[in-house]
Amino acid sequence: MRADRLVAALLFLQTRQRVTAAELAAELGVSERTARRDLEALASAGIPVYSQAGQGGGWSLVGGARTDLTGLTAPEIRELFLLTGSDADAGPQTRTALRKLVRALPAPLRAGAEAAARAGIADGTDWAGADTEEPRLAPLQRAVVEERELHIGYARPGRPPRERTVQPLGIAAKSGVRYLLADTADGLRTFRVSRVTSVTETGAPAVRPEGFDLATAWRALAARMEDRLVAATVRGRAAPGTESVLEGLLGGRIRYGERGPDGWTAIEADGPSPEVVAAQLAGLGARVELLDPPGARAALARIGAELTSLYGGPGTPEAPPRAPAPGATRPG
Repeated sequence: MRADRLVAALLFLQTRQRVTAAELAAELGVSERTARRDLEALASAGIPVYSQAGQGGGWSLVGGARTDLTGLTAPEIRELFLLTGSDADAGPQTRTALRKLVRALPAPLRAGAEAAARAGIADGTDWAGADTEEPRLAPLQRAVVEERELHIGYARPGRPPRERTVQPLGIAAKSGVRYLLADTADGLRTFRVSRVTSVTETGAPAVRPEGFDLATAWRALAARMEDRLVAATVRGRAAPGTESVLEGLLGGRIRYGERGPDGWTAIEADGPSPEVVAAQLAGLGARVELLDPPGARAALARIGAELTSLYGGPGTPEAPPRAPAPGATRPG
């Protein structure tokens, strides 16, 4: 692509005080005529390139001018703008940086960069809703960048906050949920940012493990989490027409087997435990029958009994009225 050649020509000019069309042609693997046209295109695009005829002449950047594009090719520019320009969560600083980068691009590359930024939208949240309240995100990010040791409060669901000292190593985002990766007295841990209740710098520098790589560490932690999410397999069968509901509940953790003469399909579902899978499938009622392991069947039976006791059912006396929650009123 010509845009690639123009960037390559510009970078080649940066490394030499003066180049000839023949030298540039040899570098780019094109004819001298094509190289000369590329140099003229750079000049007409506003790049301060000028030519000098005669012995020792050639093409140069005025005053040794440089560009901020060090090493970027047209495909790399396009990929950068596709990635950052389509991020629905990109903040004003990101948008400002992108605009500055566009202005720094040579004219032949600007249109492609702007088109890439408009080409798509990436929304990291799922339909169930991601964390929207992350008041501690900014100080956590700052501590990671500035390598500051932190004292944080952290509250797991249904538990009081617990305080601990951590060495912040990075922030990871998965499906719209952000996590702090930090080294602790108990080893490498992840903390869901929305559950961090307080952030205080201790005044000491963070201690970064030797050879630590954020991407590698996150992949290892994510793999362990995935293993926990599929630690148990439940087998059963599902009535016709339940596939979309099952996939909505379990995603890729549901697998289908053969369809029986009655139209029901054999299924396998993975989850942290048989009881958790049973709870996830309980809303399907009689449209799913779990066969194995026995713990899954027992969990469904218990859930069914609890629901029958609470709401009543065929042949079951109506459950007594429950006391209203504090502040609630009974319907008139």
